[in-house]
Amino acid sequence: MPENLATLQDKVEYQLKRIIYSKPLLVYDMLQYHLGWQDIKGHPHGKYFGKLIRPCLCLLSCQAAGGNTSQILPAAASLELIHNFSLIHDDIEDTSCERHNQPTVWKLWGQPQAINAGDAMFTLAYLALLKLRENGVSYAKIMRSVQILSEACLKLCEGQSMDITHEKRIDVSSEDYLKMIAQKTAALIAASTSIGAYLATEDERILSSFYEFGKNLGMAYQIHDDILGIWGVEGKTGKSIKSDILLKKKTLPVIYGLENSTGKNKKNLDKLYSQSSIEEEDIIKVVEILNKSGAMNHAQKLEQHYYQQALAQLDAVGIDPFRQAPLREVVHFLISRDY
Repeated sequence: MPENLATLQDKVEYQLKRIIYSKPLLVYDMLQYHLGWQDIKGHPHGKYFGKLIRPCLCLLSCQAAGGNTSQILPAAASLELIHNFSLIHDDIEDTSCERHNQPTVWKLWGQPQAINAGDAMFTLAYLALLKLRENGVSYAKIMRSVQILSEACLKLCEGQSMDITHEKRIDVSSEDYLKMIAQKTAALIAASTSIGAYLATEDERILSSFYEFGKNLGMAYQIHDDILGIWGVEGKTGKSIKSDILLKKKTLPVIYGLENSTGKNKKNLDKLYSQSSIEEEDIIKVVEILNKSGAMNHAQKLEQHYYQQALAQLDAVGIDPFRQAPLREVVHFLISRDY
């Protein structure tokens, strides 16, 4: 992990702990449990679970555009809170029993309490944005940041709806998939880079480039996650590599396999994904067919395409390469990580 990323992660985690209250109420216990700060009994437990990618991209984009990262820490924290609101609800919608190798919030406390915890996380995100005023950020900039984040949240929900719908379809195309991840994943990453840049400059040309940079990076990031979801090492990814297949998620490798397998392999894959459910013993069959179809290679090529598009947008900004260097280092890490 890049040293500059680890430093920023510590700063964001400190900011998050200032935002999430430590009140003697269950909802706050659930939030702190989900984030990895305490165990189910309320005892301090390790360090933050997430990679804090979105807030760090926000801070690095601000830095690259000439801004003050310390001033915008509440905005960075708000992005991470929105991301975690979506994870808590996503676990409910997917009936995922584990995240980061421990039971999910809904699995421990039930769906109603988990929904409430996710809603609380969502609300805290917007309260965090308002804290920018305490750091000298104008109301106008705060309101536009609220608008950017709100539009990204709506796209995220639209993408999640598409993803759930895709589970019940056998005819999901690559175009359907790319549209879905542009909403579900790339929109929030694009909001992260654009909010960071906006809080540093009002140059619309620069802001447009940072938005497109984040959007393309988000596409590459999700495709990389799809690859890890099938071929990753379970102990490193923090989630079961079986889950996406068991849920019949139409990730890029699966869609490619369905579109490009031939003969007996295509017949078997179509049959497996047409069933009401996929059993654990069928997972090996699915992976074998995907391997034969060249699905991994195709996904890696498309990931590289979006990665290069993201770098091209950074080039288009025209910012001094020295100021861009920390951001580029983190981007390279994101598309080469194994977790």
